[in-house]
Amino acid sequence: MIRPPYFARIAAGAAAYVLEETRKIPGTAVTLPMTAFSKTLQTGMHFQQFITSLAIRGDQVFGRFLDSDEPQPAWASFDEDQLESDDADVTQRSSNPGRFALYSMPPNADEISSPPAAAPLQQPEHTNGSTDEPEIAQYLAYGTLTLVQLRARLRSLSVDELTTLLDYEDKTLSRAPFQTMLANRIASAKAK
Repeated sequence: MIRPPYFARIAAGAAAYVLEETRKIPGTAVTLPMTAFSKTLQTGMHFQQFITSLAIRGDQVFGRFLDSDEPQPAWASFDEDQLESDDADVTQRSSNPGRFALYSMPPNADEISSPPAAAPLQQPEHTNGSTDEPEIAQYLAYGTLTLVQLRARLRSLSVDELTTLLDYEDKTLSRAPFQTMLANRIASAKAK
């Protein structure tokens, strides 16, 4: 087979390309504004990144000459790194455990937040064992429950058990969200 000259093949290829591109014009015309807009945004973002990289490089150059005499900043210190002398400050803090105490367990289940020793007026009047932990509270380990854990267990309790827990909460910790949840559950259980 005899091949046409190189320039003739280029001309035939160019004609075929023009014909194919002419057939694509209606579809390209519809997407042309979006394509042009996205290309413009892409070019603008690349330009911003290039300018930012130049600024960072300039900071590095100036940093070698100007900031060499500044001392290094101190390392961050965490609670675990503090000396044990700071433990005395913990007892002087407010007796209010804060908003996150509802969602976390105390470090020791036996140590439930109690008022500071300097406030003898807040001690309960009944010291004949009325604040002893009821059987249902012991069974549920109520002192260690978070608000979410208590909510999960409420449906399985009877009205008497809920009332006992509410009385126990009133006498000991007096946490408003716990009291509200127990009271609401008692009301809904009685309504059934």
